[in-house]
Amino acid sequence: MKIAILCNYELSPERVGGMDYFFWQFDAKCKQNNIHVDWFFPNQSSHGDYAKLTILDAKHQNLESFFLEYCSQKHSKYKYVITHFIELCTSFFKKVKKFSDTKIIVIDHNPRPLNGYSFVKKIKKRIKGLLNSKYIDTFIGVSEYTKKEIVKDFGFQIKKKTKVIYNGINIESIQVRAKRSNTKPSFLTASHLRESKGIQDLIQAVSLLPEDIKKEIVIDVYGNGPYAYKLKQQVKSLSLENCFNFKGSNSELKSIYCIYDYLIHPSHEETFCYSVVEALAANTKVITTHEGGNVLSIITHLENGFLFDSKNTKQLCNLIIQVWNGTFENTKETRTYIENNFSLERMVQQHFALLNP
Repeated sequence: MKIAILCNYELSPERVGGMDYFFWQFDAKCKQNNIHVDWFFPNQSSHGDYAKLTILDAKHQNLESFFLEYCSQKHSKYKYVITHFIELCTSFFKKVKKFSDTKIIVIDHNPRPLNGYSFVKKIKKRIKGLLNSKYIDTFIGVSEYTKKEIVKDFGFQIKKKTKVIYNGINIESIQVRAKRSNTKPSFLTASHLRESKGIQDLIQAVSLLPEDIKKEIVIDVYGNGPYAYKLKQQVKSLSLENCFNFKGSNSELKSIYCIYDYLIHPSHEETFCYSVVEALAANTKVITTHEGGNVLSIITHLENGFLFDSKNTKQLCNLIIQVWNGTFENTKETRTYIENNFSLERMVQQHFALLNP
C-alpha cells in the first residue's frame, strides 16, 4: 500500500514536540506493515528520525498546490491521502479525488477563536462544507470539543464520518515530579509565544499581586514566537523583570516539568494542549483556563488543577495568591490517567487502524 501524508508543519530541530514523535512512530508502524508513506512537508529536515522518512519538500510554497503538481507530474496514485494542519473542506479535496479513487482522511488540529468566528466566516465555512465535505471520507478531531466544532463549522451532514482520536505523548520520556518540602511553589509556562496563548494575561495578573509576593515569585517562560518582544516589553513596563525569566525554546521540556510545582497555561484557544498533558504526566499541577487548556476536560478545579476564566486577570491573580499561601493545594496523582488515555502508542494504533490494512 502507498499513502501520502500532507503536513503543513514546519520541521525544526529547535522545536521537537509531540507531533514529531507521532510522525516518526507512525512511519515506523507503516513500514512494519509494508505500507510506504510519502510525507509532504513545507521544508526538509533530517533531525531526529526524519532522516528515515521519505520527505517531499515543498520548499515553502503552497503545500496543496505542490502536492497536486507532484501527483500530476509523477502520475502518483495513493490509496489514502491524510492531511494534518491543512484547511478543511476546500476545493483542494475535490481536485485530489480527480487523480484517483483515493480515500481522504483529514485531521483537524486548528484552534477556534475564543469568541467564535464572525458571521461572514461562519457562512463561508458552511458553504465550503456543503460543496466539498463529500470528497472527504473521514474527519478526525483531536478532542471531543474539536469534533463538535468540525460539525458546527461544516454542517450536520458530516457528523457520521467525524471521529475523535486524542493526540498522544511519549510518557516514558517524562520524568515524574518528586515531593518537595519547600514552602514557596515554583512556576513555569510553556508555549509558542503568540497572543492567543495569553501570556500577556499572566504578566498582568502578576502585576496585581501583593508586593510581598511580587518580591519572591519567579515564573520561567519557555518558548519563542512572534509575541516574545511585546511580552518582554510588557514585563519591563510593569517593572516585573525579577518575576519572569524568558528561557526560550527547550527541546528537553519533558525532563523539566518535574522540577516545578505548577504549570500556568492562560491560553485563549486550544484543541489539544501538549504542555498541559505533559505537565500532568509529570504530576505537576496545572493552572489553566476553562476555554483554553481544558478543552480535553481533564482538569477538575481543586482536584488535579485550578481553572479560571480566559482573560480574567484578577481571577488568575487570586488563584496564584491562594496557591502561594497554601490555601489551595492538591496532591492527586495524575500520571496514571495520562498513561491510560493519552499515550503515543495509543494514538499511533488508532491512526493506523484508519487505514484498514
